[in-house]
Amino acid sequence: MALSQTVETPVLTYEQPLGLFINNEFVKGVDGKTFETINPHNEKPIVAVHEGTADDVNIAVKAARTALNGEWKQITPSERGRLLTRLADFLERDIDTLAAIEALDNGKGVSMAKGDVTASAGCLRYYGGWADKIYGQTIDTDTNSLTYTRHEPVGVCGQIIPWNFPLLMFAWKIGPALATGNTIVMKTAEQTPLSGLYVAKLIKEAGFPPGVVNVISGFGRTAGAAIASHMDIDKVAFTGSTLVGRQIMKSAADSNLKKVTLELGGKSPNIVLPDANLEEAIEWVNLGIFFNHGQCCCAGSRILVHEAVYDKFLELFKKRAEQNKVGDPFHSETFQGPQVSQIQYDRIMGYIQDGKGAGATVVTGGDRHGSEGYYIQPTIFADVTENMTIVKEEIFGPVCTVQKVQSEEEAIQVANDTNYGLAAAVHTTNINTAIRVSNAVKAGTVWVNNYNTLHYQMPFGGFKESGIGRELGSYALENYTEVKTVRIHLSKS
Repeated sequence: MALSQTVETPVLTYEQPLGLFINNEFVKGVDGKTFETINPHNEKPIVAVHEGTADDVNIAVKAARTALNGEWKQITPSERGRLLTRLADFLERDIDTLAAIEALDNGKGVSMAKGDVTASAGCLRYYGGWADKIYGQTIDTDTNSLTYTRHEPVGVCGQIIPWNFPLLMFAWKIGPALATGNTIVMKTAEQTPLSGLYVAKLIKEAGFPPGVVNVISGFGRTAGAAIASHMDIDKVAFTGSTLVGRQIMKSAADSNLKKVTLELGGKSPNIVLPDANLEEAIEWVNLGIFFNHGQCCCAGSRILVHEAVYDKFLELFKKRAEQNKVGDPFHSETFQGPQVSQIQYDRIMGYIQDGKGAGATVVTGGDRHGSEGYYIQPTIFADVTENMTIVKEEIFGPVCTVQKVQSEEEAIQVANDTNYGLAAAVHTTNINTAIRVSNAVKAGTVWVNNYNTLHYQMPFGGFKESGIGRELGSYALENYTEVKTVRIHLSKS
């Protein structure tokens, strides 16, 4: 099978790499297997890419280890930064192509996909600026010693990313890892391998030495499992479900006790209090749940509304949700595209049926949109109870529940009544209330009068079962360095 293929999209034609990217070359998998990636808009295959298995992971790890101990080790921090910023420039140069790939392979609206490209470039440029600013400390312990710390690369890092933001998660992972001098074996999601392979081509063009970044297209049960259990990988970073996160932690512990960071699931509360600007809150609530087709780990899927404004809120929210444009990702007005796969579509529809069966009221939606593609109507449930599955479990689709609360205290109690703690929001015009509620809610990010406004300067990660460690900001750098203490005894003569 070929290592590249010309692909036509509704807006442009481009050359798509198909091979595994190992040691700066696109290669066939050892087993000679391929798998198809499906266009979620029309349920038809786009291309078949080469499938990486445990043997391919082994080859990639060896390349990464060789680079770590060789050429990459000799490159100065400022040069690492220059390479990252050059890669950011290439992402911006190819923004139309990358956005088209994301729309084709993931199903997100092409205009939103362009936002992902811009944010990814910004993330890489941000960490390019950090590369020569990784400082240790000098510690004054006594007059006879010189004591200092060094922040050294962890080593070879396995990184496993999800399908909901393929390009953005790629940038979130490689940015801090490369800035701190590590090498990478990246496994992209089997549902959305195409943008990662295209960026691999740009990584080589940017001038990164062979073996520094290796990209494996493959399945979690094989390639992902091989990364998590590999004896020569020093750290694994994973974004995805809490269930798989647990499995990765077990594999890391059972192998070489590699370091683990996890950005996992959520069931995030979005609190609307009586003094909120209701019209503005509706816009943010709508974005909070229906952005990216609801396929967002921090989606505001549990909407908690004070009884004083509950009826008015529900009326306005229904009207606003029904205005969302659902359809072809390549139409400029599209807000919500299809779900990423048949499996994800079936899973979400199963939750919708469960909610109906449990007695929840469908305010709007609750069915398939159209007759082709994995499209689901924006769906709002009301009259729900805390023990309903749709209230407790992460749906990861355009489905939310609206619950009535009687007080700020009850809102906080309900908000925290979950095993998750990734994100939350509160809508109020009182600064004291905003701070009080933000401090009381157990979540890694709390938005006040906004939602889903992520930024590469802001740390992102979860409390409780929503993860370990932080992505983005200076905090992410801590995940990719080992701190070494050096203590030198000073001779008196």
